[in-house]
Amino acid sequence: MATMIGATGGRRRTYLPAAGHDWFLPLYDPFVKLVGGDRVRRTLLEQARVCAGQRVLDVGCGTGSLAVLIKRLHPDVDVVGLDPDPKALARARRKAEREAVSIRLDRGFSDELPYSAASFDLVFSSLMFHHLSAEEKGPTLREIRRVLRPGGFLHLLDFGGREPGAHGLLARLLHSHARLADNTDDGIRTLMKEAGLANAQKVGQQSMLFARLVYYRASAA
Repeated sequence: MATMIGATGGRRRTYLPAAGHDWFLPLYDPFVKLVGGDRVRRTLLEQARVCAGQRVLDVGCGTGSLAVLIKRLHPDVDVVGLDPDPKALARARRKAEREAVSIRLDRGFSDELPYSAASFDLVFSSLMFHHLSAEEKGPTLREIRRVLRPGGFLHLLDFGGREPGAHGLLARLLHSHARLADNTDDGIRTLMKEAGLANAQKVGQQSMLFARLVYYRASAA
């Protein structure tokens, strides 16, 4: 599995590309659309109940599909996307230009968010969390808690784990089993609670190309 090298704060870091494999990036958007990605993103947004005037962060925004969708459906919302992959961000910028929407796109890592405390009303994580190593997941959720305003919410969507056939064809195509092994419902909720997020809960699940996708929500209350 390919990884890319990025730099932050003078340190060199590795990360998993948006499509799991760098060579797959040009095919990522049409493939995810084909297997139902638009449907699961819209469900995520419906659960979040985005309101005019809110400031929203998409952590691990990849090629920008969710960030662009948020801005297109909610033009009065301030949308920020963050990802370590410059190639994915370049595609996100082109996508925003084609859709004629204005969003901010930053390069950075989820466990070192370059934003002030209490600066977002909503944070989204869509099919990104399993990209992180076990050592990065806790710090990422603590950073999300830090940048959420009081009463703000995290909405997280990812592959389910440790059930027969839970990962399915889509997950196996994009990522190794090792990256998905600890993506359990209890494990993610526990990490949320340990990070200081409140009311951590599973709010639903859907299937996409024989993969079980799970929706979670937690608050900064």
